[in-house]
Amino acid sequence: MKKIIQYVAIVGIALVCIGMTACSQKRKPLAPLTLEGEVKSQATMLTEQGTQAFQAKQFEEAKRYFEQAVATEPRSGQAHYNYALSLNALGDSEVARQHFLEAADLAPGDKIIWDSPALAPYGNPENKNKPKLRPNMPRRSSFGSGMPSGGY
Repeated sequence: MKKIIQYVAIVGIALVCIGMTACSQKRKPLAPLTLEGEVKSQATMLTEQGTQAFQAKQFEEAKRYFEQAVATEPRSGQAHYNYALSLNALGDSEVARQHFLEAADLAPGDKIIWDSPALAPYGNPENKNKPKLRPNMPRRSSFGSGMPSGGY
């Protein structure tokens, strides 16, 4: 019996070590994307400048370049994604969310955009108009639930 307990303990420790190693792997850092398809050279140049600023952690400057790239190529999912990255880095999460969703809508086959850790918190873009239930919100009691509706 003692050997079984030792064996289970060793296996348990090994599983904990494996789990800790798997959880400690760092995510690949987010990086702006190059524009795809037939795009204006001005948009490509603005994206390159924005990418340089983003990589230098000059997010305000990157935002300006990416915003101009979106204005030049409003149908580019990559342009919206890059702009959203810079907005997200600056803490403007609501506007970033809109552009992440727009990027996913404009680039339906772009696996980087759809699988991005930056987009994941915002849910499935196809359900962007659906309200999400929040698990921490208190729920109202319904009729017949056995919950008192007022004081005694």
